[in-house]
Amino acid sequence: MVVYNIRKEKYAYQLIASGIANRWNKEEEFFIYAGGSIALSVLELLAHRSGIHMGQGYRMLSIQLDLRSKDMLEIPAHVLPKDWKSIKSYPILQEIGSDWYRNQKSLALKVPSALVPWEHSYIINTRHPLFQEKVSLLSVEDFDWDDRLF
Repeated sequence: MVVYNIRKEKYAYQLIASGIANRWNKEEEFFIYAGGSIALSVLELLAHRSGIHMGQGYRMLSIQLDLRSKDMLEIPAHVLPKDWKSIKSYPILQEIGSDWYRNQKSLALKVPSALVPWEHSYIINTRHPLFQEKVSLLSVEDFDWDDRLF
């Protein structure tokens, strides 16, 4: 399967993660967040950035995941807390993600999108033993923001 990640140019040519805490991970846990579609990846980046800096180049990464069913764990929305989309639920979701990360439960985690409930985000554990073997960078393309988004 192919998933998508949009990031600043200087980070675009390696499949690396910052280790900065986010919805599903704590500080110093290295997750790559990717969208199941390009459009979802755009929305996610816009939602998590206080402002996209137009002067900085962005790239869209197409990431190939060569996964068998046991390589991906899915967390459906109905098992999450009622207010899971809220920032106040981050500590609960970070515990779920941290447990998944530390215990190497799978290479990828499929989670519902907080922005588009019919779509999914895919979280990739860069420290999983299968990461190098099953995750590859298919392409890196220029990504230009439409001025109407700002």
